[in-house]
Amino acid sequence: MPANKSSSPARRHQWRVSPAKARAIQLRLAAEVRLAPLQRVSTVAGLDCAFGGDRVFAAVVAWDIERRRVIERLALSRPLQFPYVPGLLSFREAPALLAALGRLRTPVDALLCDGQGIAHPRRFGLACHLGVLLGLPAVGCAKSRLIGDWAEPGRERGERSSLTHDGERIGTVLRTRTGVKPLFVSPGHLCDFEGAADLVLRCGGGLRLPEPVRLADRHVGLFKQQST
Repeated sequence: MPANKSSSPARRHQWRVSPAKARAIQLRLAAEVRLAPLQRVSTVAGLDCAFGGDRVFAAVVAWDIERRRVIERLALSRPLQFPYVPGLLSFREAPALLAALGRLRTPVDALLCDGQGIAHPRRFGLACHLGVLLGLPAVGCAKSRLIGDWAEPGRERGERSSLTHDGERIGTVLRTRTGVKPLFVSPGHLCDFEGAADLVLRCGGGLRLPEPVRLADRHVGLFKQQST
């Protein structure tokens, strides 16, 4: 195992597949998702993507949680390999994100994705896909709901309510800043509901988005602007 656990992901399937095949891959790999108490995390990778024309732009920011600082950041672009299909976002984003993580020199303990974890129709969102392929804890942190029912949490930072679907808990509706809209947080792999929500709060920088994801969003936007 290399020092950076994210540097050599196993190739588990093809990416240029039909939507039907992609759904079958999701269902197969969803069986490998494991929810468990999150182990100690000191360094997290914030991930985000942007699209332009026939390309996808991916950014990763390695963030030191205790020192609250960026350790490393990078971005790249790749040709799009998959059309836009609801519920299959990871097939558009994951190849570029895996390539970016493969270039990262900093070992990271967990992934924090701008997207869903198990809060997904097949319980296999972007955070699940990356977490299973890399064998890393992964958390989905989305600005909007994909599926599920929920009640508005209290207005103070840290207030939360459960996100459920067909009677099953699939995530947490988490208030990350007092008085602003909540985020939809769900475990992707090797973490549980409380661990996922607590990690998002630990990475908070006073704004709605956790700092590593906010910085990745800003970095990918600048990179796209400079590349087009």
